[in-house]
Amino acid sequence: MVGKLNNIYFIGLMGAGKTTIGRLIAKQLGMVFYDSDHEIERKTGVKIPLIFELEGVDGFRKRETAALEELCQLENIVMATGGGAVLLPENRELLKINGKIVYLRASVHDLWLRTRNDKSRPLLQGGNIKQKLEQLYIERDPIYAALADCIVDTGAQSANEITSYIEQLIKESSDKEEVK
Repeated sequence: MVGKLNNIYFIGLMGAGKTTIGRLIAKQLGMVFYDSDHEIERKTGVKIPLIFELEGVDGFRKRETAALEELCQLENIVMATGGGAVLLPENRELLKINGKIVYLRASVHDLWLRTRNDKSRPLLQGGNIKQKLEQLYIERDPIYAALADCIVDTGAQSANEITSYIEQLIKESSDKEEVK
């Protein structure tokens, strides 16, 4: 593979492990890692909850699209996207044409265990966190699954085990493309 299709993009709900696994994969493959949410915070100088508070979801989504447009122009990167990045069709198209997409899927219970004490996630503030995660899962899982080049369930296995498995999937994918 050459060019931007060397890029690897991680999608999935908050707490699925996109940043953790993305960093490990980038290190293993000698690629540069980006987290689209961190890039938004770096550019604006404020945390995402404040963006949500001041600009609402729509304002944040505009910033997210701008960040994705910029990051998708880079080559040989691994990127963790925000959980809702795939909600806009233009974002889905950007990801699809510029790299391989890995959906890290986790059960609602696992997501709840990983995020229940995290105050930096605006969509989980106030109310029943597990119910909110269940609703987000119901809404987004079909989108993630349809967009993904591969789906990796993150459950009891360690981050290193998941990383090794994804590396193998990427290698197999690359080998198939070279044969064509």
